Amino acid sequence: MATCIPDHGRRIVAAVDAAARAAGVTPGLTVTKARSLVPELQVVDSDPEGDLQGLRDLALWAGRRYSPFVAPDAPDGFWLDITGCASLFGTESALIKDLYRRVAASGLTVQLAVADTAGCAHAVARHVPAGRPVTIEPGCQRRAIAILPVAALRLPARDVDGLHKLGFDRIEQLIDAHRAPLAKRFGRELHRRLDQALGMIHEPIEPIFPDHLPRARRGFVEPIATAEAFAKVISDLVDETVGQLVCIGKGARRLDCYFHRVDGHVQAIRVGTAAASRDSRHLAKLLCAKIETIEPGLGIEAMTLVTPLAEPLAARQGESLEAAGHQGPDLAALVDALANRFGQRSLHRLDPTASIMPERSVVAAPALAPRNGHGWDDDLPRPARMLDRPEPIDVIALLPDEAPRLFIWRRKRYRVTQGDGPERLHGEWWRESGAEADKALIVRDYYQVETETGGRYWLFRLGDGSDQATGSMRWFIHGAFA
Repeated sequence: MATCIPDHGRRIVAAVDAAARAAGVTPGLTVTKARSLVPELQVVDSDPEGDLQGLRDLALWAGRRYSPFVAPDAPDGFWLDITGCASLFGTESALIKDLYRRVAASGLTVQLAVADTAGCAHAVARHVPAGRPVTIEPGCQRRAIAILPVAALRLPARDVDGLHKLGFDRIEQLIDAHRAPLAKRFGRELHRRLDQALGMIHEPIEPIFPDHLPRARRGFVEPIATAEAFAKVISDLVDETVGQLVCIGKGARRLDCYFHRVDGHVQAIRVGTAAASRDSRHLAKLLCAKIETIEPGLGIEAMTLVTPLAEPLAARQGESLEAAGHQGPDLAALVDALANRFGQRSLHRLDPTASIMPERSVVAAPALAPRNGHGWDDDLPRPARMLDRPEPIDVIALLPDEAPRLFIWRRKRYRVTQGDGPERLHGEWWRESGAEADKALIVRDYYQVETETGGRYWLFRLGDGSDQATGSMRWFIHGAFA
């Protein structure tokens, strides 16, 4: 299958599917030529406006999830500036993998590249069909694009043809060539694109926003560059945005503040809230906490505040009145402050879950999420701190049921003065299958012990102390009591 567009009385192939490409049909061929290669080729009229709208929708989706800096790059791509956004996913690699997986799962064929410069990322994404995300290490853009064709620099077709006639096929040939003769023949565009790809000059990208989002903007007669000025403008922008949120009955869950520099560069800060909020003072405080990440350069000529994510929030009595103080602790404000400082994924609480095994008895949940309905079992002693994985220890103890008298952990000797146990646990065989089900039948005998220095630890033995079929009789430490 292929789509086509009219061109001076002819029909030109605009896009092809994988089967047509494998048969030799490529964009740019006439439909007549394409059908001579593949007689059974199905051709439909292209919908450029629909394609552009679909691309814009995809870019806006990525902007809501990954970065406030997003812009379509017609006809088949979009820019995403992920600078400073990696903390939302733990690492930059995790963000890239999540983006790639989600776009690919939607049925689209995706090529993704990450680089210091937009020009380098654009060239690698379109001319290095790796079949996976490609990350160019910082400062390595020259080496990454050197062997790519000159067309990767986003030059007009006539300039590409002219360069080929002069013997310039790869970008590395342009990098090493004298600039004056080429600039005289091809103008400034050639070296502007080259310098943008190499990071010698900045390439501004103007982000897009959905039309319906609450937003506020301030332009300045004279550029501003101080943190105090930024904070004052942020306060005004938040007040205006909150007024719009009140009108539509919603509260902000995410705010993006854009700083437009006089040199065309745009920077942004993003904050999120654990629950929908219209508290102007709280939202402004979250934004102001990130002002230090902004590099004003020669000055900021405009600021824009956008609410990319908002949720329904009913009006409250006295919401518009000046409150003398909060009634009780404001847990949501504390969660917001911590999450925006350390990352959403670094903040959670532990909820109990239905499992007898200690390592499966708790689950991480969002800090303000509703309880899952399970309660804590206060009758059984459980340590306040547990190891991610139980660690082996050397123990002196009388079998089958006596508590340890002494144990050695991490090359340190601990003499036990008191011990309580055993508490016998059996594996959850219904969770496992095959060989793992046999392992699940192994018995664990847990002991709570106190050492002569006052430390209290949670130890267990694999096996019941008498039958080798129930376990290896090895000892482990699983946690420590407060």
